[in-house]
Amino acid sequence: MPAGITPMETMPTVVIFDVGNVLVDWQPELLYRDMIPDESLRAQFLGEIATKDWHFQHDAGRPFAETSAELTARHPHFAEAIAAWGPRFGEQVAPMPGMAALVDALRARGVPLYAITNFSHEFWPPFRRTYEALFEGFVDIVVSGEERLTKPDPVLYRRALDRFGVAAADALFIDDRMDNIAGAAAVGMATHLFTDAATLRAALLDFCLIDPDIASSNEEPTP
Repeated sequence: MPAGITPMETMPTVVIFDVGNVLVDWQPELLYRDMIPDESLRAQFLGEIATKDWHFQHDAGRPFAETSAELTARHPHFAEAIAAWGPRFGEQVAPMPGMAALVDALRARGVPLYAITNFSHEFWPPFRRTYEALFEGFVDIVVSGEERLTKPDPVLYRRALDRFGVAAADALFIDDRMDNIAGAAAVGMATHLFTDAATLRAALLDFCLIDPDIASSNEEPTP
């Protein structure tokens, strides 16, 4: 069995995706490399000020107006860059190579698709509209910011499964973070730790969720 898979007694029949750094590539650098052209200053901003821990508050449901005001008060010289984080969040995201083709292959097999994502309830709607083609046919998506719960809290997984009407034993959960994978496995889901589309393709083939003759293209259209 390929690396990154949690083996199960029964084969999963539905797929539950994470979104950021699985279905799409989230890199704040994409926005700020032009806004803060000085490399050392940009590294300071992203590494010490607008950190992933700071951003995680949005995934947990805190309004951007609150978090940005607090951060700007501490770092007024970065006020413009902080203010751009929320309204221009979509510019931090790019297609993940190979993933649109895998989603299409799952759709072609009639596999029910879902997602559980740590994502701001404010940033999600415009992002979803931009990537509407990618999410076409997804049965349901649970957004942490709307639930005020984040992965890997087991309550969020159980709530999502209840809402989806899916038994844990029937689900394959795909995420790029080991703590989120461990949380999903703890509630009974099969799991795959995402590294790239080629490795995931091998896992989906192993679970008989896609056809063996699927094209393995790494080219993705611009949303």
